Amino acid sequence: MSKKPEHSFSSVISVNPYKDTYLSGISSFLSQTDSPEYNKEQYAISYLNSKGFINAQIAITKNIPQEDLHDAISNKVYDELALDQAVTYQIQFIETFNSLDDENRNFHVFILDPLTIDETFSNVVSKIKYIDTIIPSPLLLKSLYEKEIIEASGVHCFIYFQENDAFIAVYNEKEFLYTKSINYSFLQMHERFCELYGERVEFEDFIKFFSKHNLKDTESDYKEYFIKLYKEIFANINDILTYVKRAFELEKIEHVYIGSQIHTVTKLDEMGEVELGIKSSVFEFDYGFESDGVYIDQLHALMHVYTTLPTEDKYDCNFTTYHRPPKFTQRESGKLILLGVASLIIAFIYPVTYWVLTYAQTLQYDLLSTEYTELHNIKITREATIKNKEADKAKVLTLLNQEKKEYAEKKATLVKIHDVKVNYPMKAKLLSMFTKDLNKFNVNVDSLSYSEDNKSKAFTLNLISTKDKKITHMIEYLTKIYEGKFEFSLEHIEFKEEPKKYFSELKVSIL
Repeated sequence: MSKKPEHSFSSVISVNPYKDTYLSGISSFLSQTDSPEYNKEQYAISYLNSKGFINAQIAITKNIPQEDLHDAISNKVYDELALDQAVTYQIQFIETFNSLDDENRNFHVFILDPLTIDETFSNVVSKIKYIDTIIPSPLLLKSLYEKEIIEASGVHCFIYFQENDAFIAVYNEKEFLYTKSINYSFLQMHERFCELYGERVEFEDFIKFFSKHNLKDTESDYKEYFIKLYKEIFANINDILTYVKRAFELEKIEHVYIGSQIHTVTKLDEMGEVELGIKSSVFEFDYGFESDGVYIDQLHALMHVYTTLPTEDKYDCNFTTYHRPPKFTQRESGKLILLGVASLIIAFIYPVTYWVLTYAQTLQYDLLSTEYTELHNIKITREATIKNKEADKAKVLTLLNQEKKEYAEKKATLVKIHDVKVNYPMKAKLLSMFTKDLNKFNVNVDSLSYSEDNKSKAFTLNLISTKDKKITHMIEYLTKIYEGKFEFSLEHIEFKEEPKKYFSELKVSIL
């Protein structure tokens, strides 16, 4: 893994812009740095969470020339996805090959609001100035196949949990097929856990339990609710995988890799294999890097692997707007300065013209920036309205669940009443039948009781007779008459002097 990207940089720095963490790589050694600085010999790479961009699939006719392809895709994306025409979205795409479609070229398209880039990476750029590559996080998985870390072909699913995001990515025959952000980041999992638990739990305590406790061994009060949370997560994932198989006509998913941004003792892959019914493994691979002993976020490691790939093996999908400037003589500003110097030397001509043009461009840029800010504020307002509607929906669903619960309770009460109505007459009928048989043999009943459980139903009759033979003859009679319907058991017959009568306890089990 010591091979460097196709540039002259001596080191690589990977960036997680959502947690502001940096991992520096020199040769095959990775180390975390808390104070990153700009270094012109340093290659910088970062990623976008899956919820930060829009992903779609489109088809373009093969008649479109290559030079017009970007414009054709952009126009179709705006039309099919009903994007705001006033916003200039950043659009990147990768081509997929569909043997069943001879007339069109098929593409995975990634769409990004440019303001998202500014908001996400402003703090990063203030420290290291330039970012050479910003790539959607699911596309980093391509390096696992190109470096033969995963050699098997077929359909593979990758599930990764982070503090601010959680995503599913599906690769088919080592090529990207599908991705989706799911609402189970650590922050969202924490909120859902508190709802299930019924009490507010500190986020730090939640993460500590998530990373330090094994659900198989712990006896914590949290165990039951973590199990409910995991089952809910995998049920959601199963629905998504069912959709993917149907939408892309896949027979099955061969393997699932499950991991998280922090190390966990609980084997999420084992739980996933049970809940999903698909062979699963932990999302941790041997990349060939050495580190200082700390747990490395898998996306950080994948970014370092990605920089070692040749250009032809990478997906051409770079969203960075923070390009490092070219050599002075190749920069537009450098050419302008050289031209100005030459002009001054020759005749000191047109200095005012260049100043006016620069001022006009600056003014135009300020006007466009103001207009974009206004449009973005409108977008934020509409998103807030949507969130309020979603909150109202959640309240209605809560009321619905409450009504369902009340319905279930009333149903259980009616079933119980029905059982009493049906079974009580049956018991009375049996007692009446036995009373007739007892009268035949002049045997009286002192008391009786009835018991019932999941396995048996039985009467207990306390008999009184003036002769013990009456009792034994009666037992013989009952055994013959009701063979296969009841089972009779009588342990002993006791004679008492005071009333000069015989007493015994007869148990009648209903078969």
